[in-house]
Amino acid sequence: MAGPDHFGLRAREDGLLCFEFTNYNARGTANKSGSSIQGYDVVGQYWVLRHGKSIPNEKGLIVSSMENGKLEEYKLASEGINQAQLAGELFLKELKENDIPLENVRICYSPFSRTTHTAKVVASVLNLSLEGPQAKIFEDLRERYFGPSFELQSHEKYTEIWDLDEKDPLMKPEEGGESVADVASRLTNVLLQIESQFQGCAILIVSHGDPLQILQTIVNAVREQVGPDGGDLAAQLAAVKVRSVLSQHRKHALLTGQLRAVV
Repeated sequence: MAGPDHFGLRAREDGLLCFEFTNYNARGTANKSGSSIQGYDVVGQYWVLRHGKSIPNEKGLIVSSMENGKLEEYKLASEGINQAQLAGELFLKELKENDIPLENVRICYSPFSRTTHTAKVVASVLNLSLEGPQAKIFEDLRERYFGPSFELQSHEKYTEIWDLDEKDPLMKPEEGGESVADVASRLTNVLLQIESQFQGCAILIVSHGDPLQILQTIVNAVREQVGPDGGDLAAQLAAVKVRSVLSQHRKHALLTGQLRAVV
């Protein structure tokens, strides 16, 4: 069975930022091609992983508040544990293919129980500890908060939110909820923090569906829109947080437990 296509970004010795596309064929073999963007000195390699299938996923519930999201009762379902295990094995395979030593790996994850559980399973596959220096919680990787009237409601209500996102990603689903632009802003902060703290590392970001869609959207937009002279990474990320870009975030959807190279 073919694996997911991957989009990666690699820093070259000459200072160019190389975006690398990886397609996995039916045998699991990676076929790669790349292109470069001038001006950036991004020194890490990034993968994103959506948490494995969770108990809320099984129950068809929206659990997006920090208060509920950290509860143990909303961690991974048994199927999700298996998904996280497989994702960890795939990640380890990619590390070996890219000659990346395990000591260069950093796991950055959301504080929700389902993402923490996923990160723990993956760390176990890599023989790493979440309590050690190679793993860190970032609160800004948390689930998108959709608002009080959506919390603990049927996941069928997601379509209402995504329809609104497509029309106006700067608009909140309701008072107290987060717009796509709100999430993009905090994810930009996370990227800049990670670049500062973990230079030269292979980064695994373990987060949620909407945040990871939005993260991929802004990174992909930078790749497509940056000029030949490049520029400051923070400025480029800020420049793509516009309606025409953010409204497309559903194009980068991930399945539960799906691993994808991003930058």
